[in-house]
Amino acid sequence: MLNISGLQQYYGASHTLWDLNLHIPAGSCVCLMGRNGVGKTTLLKTLMGLIPAQEGSILFDGLELNRAKAEARAELGIGYVPQGREIFPLLTVEENLKTGLRAAHKKGIKKVPDSIYEIFPVLKQMLKRRGGDLSGGQQQQLAIGRALVLNPRLLILDEPTEGIQPNIVSEIGDVIMRLNRARGTPISMPKANPNAVGEVHEAIAKINHELGVTVLLVEQKLPFARKVADQFCIMDRGRTVASGIMNELSDDMVKRYLTV
Repeated sequence: MLNISGLQQYYGASHTLWDLNLHIPAGSCVCLMGRNGVGKTTLLKTLMGLIPAQEGSILFDGLELNRAKAEARAELGIGYVPQGREIFPLLTVEENLKTGLRAAHKKGIKKVPDSIYEIFPVLKQMLKRRGGDLSGGQQQQLAIGRALVLNPRLLILDEPTEGIQPNIVSEIGDVIMRLNRARGTPISMPKANPNAVGEVHEAIAKINHELGVTVLLVEQKLPFARKVADQFCIMDRGRTVASGIMNELSDDMVKRYLTV
């Protein structure tokens, strides 16, 4: 699905990504981990073409992306939910969702799919409300819904639990896990409590399981990461230093690379 090799990136004279290598298999849920400032968000922005890579290769289903613009990468089927959501606060929910249609038009998608409203019923109820008037959980739903408009094959999420109440982070994890494991097989999910975070949780599950979307997830919460992802990759000082299946994430790795 996604293969990154020898990736180098700079901010001015600062070397931020060092000969970085990463493989995301199709159908997997990979959690990118590491302390603050090690380059996780920089890597995601480089993958999306928001900042340039000076050297190295980014292959998506065998297609080299290094020279592709961000819009072209989205059109290929890469959805991106940035840290902090980055919705348009003065646009309505409907207008925010329609911004995703720009990258979807080449797929023949001319309107927001009804499936978005099935995954996030609250968005349909708030179509005319401004994005900035939504709660944090509702804004996260909107950001994910916008990314799903283009029917992505790879969904990149940068800290989706940030700013969400701790008591429902576990629910979000259950949903992501169920969605990712289903591999396109319809699943029956218990109805969560009717709150915004519970709906985010259910939606990520449907995205990954029922829709068969591959997920690259950046997450700081270790219990959440262990529960949701089937693979991990740890970054330190701009490099990938450890990776494997999730049950291979040892206490020594946690102490060395993740503990603050």
